[in-house]
Amino acid sequence: MKNELVKKEIDPETANQIKKELAELRVQLENQKKSKKKAAKSKEEKSKKKAAKSKEEKPKKKAAKSKEEKPKKKAAKPKVEKPKKKAAKPKVEKPKKKAAKPKVEKPKKLTKAEIAQAKKDAKAAKEKEEAEAKAAKEAAERTPEDDLEEEFSDEQIRNFQIEKMDMDKLTNKVCEIIAEFEDNGVLQSELWKKLKLNTKDGSRLALRLERRGLISREKLLQKGRWTYKLIIEQAPIKLESLVNSPCLTCPVEQKCDFENAYPEPSPLHCQLIEDWVAVDLSKKKK
Repeated sequence: MKNELVKKEIDPETANQIKKELAELRVQLENQKKSKKKAAKSKEEKSKKKAAKSKEEKPKKKAAKSKEEKPKKKAAKPKVEKPKKKAAKPKVEKPKKKAAKPKVEKPKKLTKAEIAQAKKDAKAAKEKEEAEAKAAKEAAERTPEDDLEEEFSDEQIRNFQIEKMDMDKLTNKVCEIIAEFEDNGVLQSELWKKLKLNTKDGSRLALRLERRGLISREKLLQKGRWTYKLIIEQAPIKLESLVNSPCLTCPVEQKCDFENAYPEPSPLHCQLIEDWVAVDLSKKKK
């Protein structure tokens, strides 16, 4: 059989790999050649240095021999060293005495009078601290009404009047508005806006109503400022509530009394009042 040569195609990646390997082999061969040259140079330099040293050493040896041949002078007698004095014994330091421990003074016992005074001072300091804290809190919570209370006496507040206004009508109107909010109360700032009163007059009016027992004021923090909420305590009497009341035309009204026992006339067991109240309630429900 004939051997047929078949050419195989090499892909580019393997061709590049072969080129890289050939390049690396060439670099290694060049590095080996350089290292051999360096080694040869170092050997030559070493041999030259040895030859130079051997030439210098030969004349030195001859000079040394000629010096040895000359008769030497008589050797000087050896000096007899005098015996040295005995070395002084090293001083042995005596152990120092232990430092005395500092005396700790015991606390003196206080007398009964001193103990009582210390308690008194501590109590006074505590009271002072509490008073300062209370004063700081009151200053932070202070409102214009607090200034008015200090500025005016109780009599001035009770007899407060607003020019060109009927104070009785205004009082009834204020109480009616507050009563609509029942126990929840109303902010005084909102009330003064409804009645178109300035803050100073409104605050004095609120103090007047509180002195008369018609309302109560509750301090609260609103939007970062201290103010008062007004709550109704005694609602004003409306004349409408007395319409058709049997008491107005009752023939025995003069004899009627809460302390009377049945069958004497009394509001506690009056059929006329019961009927009137029942009719009034049914109308309100409608």
